[in-house]
Amino acid sequence: MNDRRRLRRPSAVCSIQVGDLKVSYVPDGAMLLKPSAPFPPATTLHDTEYGAHLNDTAHLVANTGGLLVQDGPRSLLIDAGFGPRSAPEDPAHPYIGAIHGGSLLDNLAKLGPRPDEIDVVAFTHLHADHIGWACKEPPVFTRATFAVPKSEWENRHDLPPGAEATLEARMHLVTPGEEVFPGVQALALPGHTEGHTGFAITSRGERLLAFGDALHSPLQVRHPEWFTVPDTDPSQSERHRRRLIAELQRPDTRGFGIHFADVVFGRVVPDPQGEGADWHPV
Repeated sequence: MNDRRRLRRPSAVCSIQVGDLKVSYVPDGAMLLKPSAPFPPATTLHDTEYGAHLNDTAHLVANTGGLLVQDGPRSLLIDAGFGPRSAPEDPAHPYIGAIHGGSLLDNLAKLGPRPDEIDVVAFTHLHADHIGWACKEPPVFTRATFAVPKSEWENRHDLPPGAEATLEARMHLVTPGEEVFPGVQALALPGHTEGHTGFAITSRGERLLAFGDALHSPLQVRHPEWFTVPDTDPSQSERHRRRLIAELQRPDTRGFGIHFADVVFGRVVPDPQGEGADWHPV
C-alpha cells in the first residue's frame, strides 16, 4: 500500500459503483480496538510488518457507520452505526477502547437521501455499534423496513434498553439467500454471533460482499485463524472467514469491511508465493 497512514485512521465518506448501483460508506464515528488473543499483543505487532496497523496508542483503528446502496430513487442502508453518543475507554475491557458516533445523518445528507427516504435498513447483526440510529427516539428512519436476520433475532441477547420493541415494530425477518433490496441478497456468515449475516450486492456482473464483523481487520485476510474476543463460536467464524476470503478472490468481486479503518473497500489478492492472501484497497 502506498499510503500506510490509511491503516491508522478512520474512513471518510467514500463511494464505488457496482454495476448500476452506487454504494457508499456512511461514517458515524470511530472506535479503537485492543489487540487481544489470538491476535498477537500490541508489543509483538509493533515489531512486525503489521505494526503499521497500530496507532500511536497501540490500538487498531476501526469505523462505525453504515453502507448505503442507491438504485435510482430507492435506497438501502446496511447497519446503522453507534448512534449519537460516545463511550470512553474502560481499561478493564478486554478488546474495545473508546468509541464515538453521531455523524451518520450528516454524512448521509452528503450522499442525497434523507433518513425518512430510506426504504430498508438491513442489519448484519444486533451489536450496539450496528443498530444505534435505528433505535433512536424519536425515530429517524420513519419509512424503512428493518431487515433483521431471523437466526440473529431468535438468538438475541443484551440488546440496549428499548431496542427490542423498536426493532420489532418495523421488522422483517430475513433468511439466507433472501433478497432484501433489488440486487442485494442475505449471506449467512455465523460465528461472530449466532445469526451474523453478510450481504452480496450484485449488478451487471459485478459483486460486492459486505461482510460485517466476519472480519474486523485486514490482518485477518492474511491470518483467518485470528478470531476476535466477541466471536461466540471462534471455530465457526474461522470456517466462514476462510470461505469468505476465497469468494473475495474472484475477479468479479470486491469487499466492504465496516471496521477496516480507511481501507473499507478492497479486493483480496493471493500472495505470489502461495502463502495466503492480502487486502488491497480500491
